[in-house]
Amino acid sequence: MSSSSSLPSTTHPLTPYGWDDGWAAEFAPYLERGLIPGRVVRVDRGQCDVITADGLVRVDTEFVTPHDPLRVICTGDWAVVDAGGDPRYVQQYLPRRTAFVRSTSSKRSEGQILAANVDFAIIAVSLAVELDLGRIERFLALAWESGAQPLVVLTKADLVPDAVGLSYLVQDVETTAPGVQVLAVSSTDGDGLDVLGAVVSGGTSVLLGQSGAGKSTLANALLGEDVMAVQTARDVDGKGRHTTTTRNLLVLPGGGVLIDTPGLRGVGLFDAESGVGQVFSEIEELAASCRFQDCAHEAEPGCAVLAAAGSGVLPERRLESYRKLLRENQRIVAKTDARVRAELRKEWKRRGAEGRAAMDAKRGVRSSPRPWVGGVGAGLFVRVGCGGVRGSSRPWRGWEGVRLVNSAWPQSSA
Repeated sequence: MSSSSSLPSTTHPLTPYGWDDGWAAEFAPYLERGLIPGRVVRVDRGQCDVITADGLVRVDTEFVTPHDPLRVICTGDWAVVDAGGDPRYVQQYLPRRTAFVRSTSSKRSEGQILAANVDFAIIAVSLAVELDLGRIERFLALAWESGAQPLVVLTKADLVPDAVGLSYLVQDVETTAPGVQVLAVSSTDGDGLDVLGAVVSGGTSVLLGQSGAGKSTLANALLGEDVMAVQTARDVDGKGRHTTTTRNLLVLPGGGVLIDTPGLRGVGLFDAESGVGQVFSEIEELAASCRFQDCAHEAEPGCAVLAAAGSGVLPERRLESYRKLLRENQRIVAKTDARVRAELRKEWKRRGAEGRAAMDAKRGVRSSPRPWVGGVGAGLFVRVGCGGVRGSSRPWRGWEGVRLVNSAWPQSSA
């Protein structure tokens, strides 16, 4: 057993990788069993690379690859590793503080964990192509839900010809990302890298974004050397090629740890209702002033959200994006939660009834009472009066003057 496992966190060889007193306390029971700690820097099928106090070791992941994709070991995990043996195994991993999860591309309602124990989620967005604010909102929702602090980095800022235009782009993203720092950087001339380096030096960061967003180039700039391979984006659409194929954990020279990830084509939500609420915090604040607590912000009277959208205070694009992400998240959750499925089914029925009523009103069709199905035959209990049912001024006197009729809508009595 390595004697360094019992050292204080400030002098521990794994301190540059994020080891602290909290992790030491979590690991204490395993230390008594002769196991050693290490941080997962890369995961391959069946094996992973773990950095320990004695250096980098290749270990088997047979015991930490359950059928649940959210419980498999991941880059950023703190692993409990055999001190020796051939092969060496990861016996367990410490409880995660944070986890960045997205839904898988399959039709099953499964989540895929991309990085664990992350403090900052860096969302890289290329300025070489038109900004996709909706995609940024998706990344932000997942980042907030993970428990990490989001940070939007606008890469390739040197491609924007003037400072005024760049400031407008930054402002657009800031409006889309309330409470999130937005930085414009250029790996070519170094603009903004010092500020970014200072932010990420305080913990573990994960780089997220589409292929071609400049993640690997940005990682090399922060590392001060060309560690990650890079390729140029296609000129026709600005999309990149999958240069990074695995998630890699790297120690930054200025302090902190960086996890570089492959480009993400799909960014599906996975149980991220809280994250969506934080991305659209201004809508959540408006919703508190709606007349009804369960207001859906569709057509309800007294809806503060619709009023703000109608007056131009709330951009219509933001409201539509909010609705879209909430619907998507509900569908994902409903696949595994029977209560949510029942609520959604009830809501669909209500909206269907409202739609049919609206169509009947448009065609001028009056809705009739529900037919009575008791007794012999089907019919309606209706009150007989001078004007039939409609327009009658006679007060109701119990069941006197009531007869059973077999028509769907009784005519006026003669």
